[in-house]
Amino acid sequence: MKTFFAKNYVILLLASLFIVSCSEDTDTPTEVNFSTEDTTRAAQADNAADGALTIIENGYSETEEGRSSNNSFFPECTTITISPDGNGGGSIILDFGDGCQLNNGAFVTGSVLLEYGPIESATRTITYTYNNFTYNNKGVIGGGEIFRELSNDNGNPQSTVNAAITVSFPNTTVTATRTGLRIAEWVEGVGSGTWTDNVYNITGNWNTELTNGFTRSGVVSETLVRELSCQYLVSGVLDLQQNDFTAQLDFGNGDCDNQAIFIFNGEEFPIILGD
Repeated sequence: MKTFFAKNYVILLLASLFIVSCSEDTDTPTEVNFSTEDTTRAAQADNAADGALTIIENGYSETEEGRSSNNSFFPECTTITISPDGNGGGSIILDFGDGCQLNNGAFVTGSVLLEYGPIESATRTITYTYNNFTYNNKGVIGGGEIFRELSNDNGNPQSTVNAAITVSFPNTTVTATRTGLRIAEWVEGVGSGTWTDNVYNITGNWNTELTNGFTRSGVVSETLVRELSCQYLVSGVLDLQQNDFTAQLDFGNGDCDNQAIFIFNGEEFPIILGD
């Protein structure tokens, strides 16, 4: 169960420009620049990036690997176009048009292009590009490369992603650029024939920069968990180096909700991942 502070305390936090802490060597207070707004934007960028990648992975696994034979993660508002190239490779376009609510409740628009060559030694390299794509009203542009393993050392499908994307937010001109490495191991629901029990364990590290000068680097210290039936990461911890201090972002204990906890200097602050 996640613990939250009273509403008035949160409002006070939002108005704060810095946190006062003590160094390890002295008791002299030091001012640490801290913006709840920018911290929230960075966390929302993480969730949008991960949610978008999970859509790509599931779209690929359904169409090319035949992983969901009983029902699809994608509703009728999704147009899926498969174009083989005759040499064992091809492309997939996942087109969500002007708006499509996926079966896990996420709302997306635009399209994603996946292009790939033949399978070699049970692996395949996939490049992907977002086109006018949004995830829960967050714009996502750019793309990356996926190294897809049909079976890793644990016998599970796995995607290793190197990506460079930009995320935009409603009602602001500030955008977030995220670069880094993400490894997603499909640990539950493999071979069940349905998307509803799919679970992914996620590790990696990535950097996030906002156009207003905010910077943050993150390393997964406790495996992040994505249940395909949920729009949000449900558990795991990201260790952060944020501007001039260190902190953690805790995604919870498995509940499907839009909340995470930012932990700094032993104190916890609520972060809203989405609307």
